[in-house]
Amino acid sequence: MKIYHNPRCSKSRQGLQILEASKIPFETIKYLETPVTEEELTEIIELLGIAPIKLVRKTEAIWKENFKGKELSDAEIIKAMVANPKLIERPIVINNGKAVIGRPPELIKTIL
Repeated sequence: MKIYHNPRCSKSRQGLQILEASKIPFETIKYLETPVTEEELTEIIELLGIAPIKLVRKTEAIWKENFKGKELSDAEIIKAMVANPKLIERPIVINNGKAVIGRPPELIKTIL
C-alpha cells in the first residue's frame, strides 16, 4: 500500500492518520520531494479510473496562470502535473490494485 502525501496539506495528514490507525504496512511517498514520473502518474490515473483533469488542483496559482482555459490533451495535462507536482490532488492511496483520492479522507477506508 502507498500514500502519495504532502505533509503541508491537512487532508493528506488526515489520510496518513487513517493509514497509521489501520496498522497495515504502507509506503509514504512525499511526491513534492520525490516527483512522480509520467508513467507512474498515468498508472495512478488508470487505477483511479478518472480523466487526468480530475486529478488537477485547479485552484493552484500555477494552473490558473499557465493552463486555465487552454485546450489540453490528457498527455499535456499529465505532463503539466509531472512538471508541477503541486497540481496533483492529494492524498492518493493505492492498495491491491485499487486507488482513491482521499477527499474526504474517509474515502481511504473503502480500499483498506
